[in-house]
Amino acid sequence: MSQQSADPGFHPPRQARSRESLQKVLAAAEHVLAGQGHEEFTLAAVAERAGMSVGTIYRRFSGKDQLLYAVKDQLLGRLEAGVGDALRTSEPGLGEVVGAFVRALARTFSSHDRIFPELLDGQRADGRDRGLQALAAIQQALVEAVHPCLDEVRRPDAALAVRTIARTIIGSAVHRAATGRFWPDGLTWTAWATETTALALAYLTSPGG
Repeated sequence: MSQQSADPGFHPPRQARSRESLQKVLAAAEHVLAGQGHEEFTLAAVAERAGMSVGTIYRRFSGKDQLLYAVKDQLLGRLEAGVGDALRTSEPGLGEVVGAFVRALARTFSSHDRIFPELLDGQRADGRDRGLQALAAIQQALVEAVHPCLDEVRRPDAALAVRTIARTIIGSAVHRAATGRFWPDGLTWTAWATETTALALAYLTSPGG
């Protein structure tokens, strides 16, 4: 989990064995959240899935909200890391950078599509702030990665156009994850990434008024 954004009441373990135990709890929490949803999520169900006592979980987390925050924090950390790695290893060029960014979003959302909607619902203010922090970070990562190939952008204000497309792509991914069960678009996440990349590049490379 992100040390900077962690819940003030949570103390990350320092010993390897304790870190492994924490990961076991978080994996169990993700499984329960995916299967039962936010409303039915309980520490007892997580403890049963993890094969440990409820008291063991309470020694680390003050309750359900703090555990949900930890799950969200870890998931957003994966999103930030995935986007960062994809942009660092992408081939040079506007199309390659934008494509790498969109595919990285799609990979994270597709591998956790059953829990993203639950984490987007019913979160307290600090959870929402953590989400906004992560989305701002990945937007900035794209802006910085595109900068070397900014001359390929044909919009009048290239920097503004890149920020606009970053926000649009991120908004599309979050909206798709939140509403996919109720408003399906018939696309796989891979197809969504391909179509979204094409839309973004069409906007960036077409002159605007």
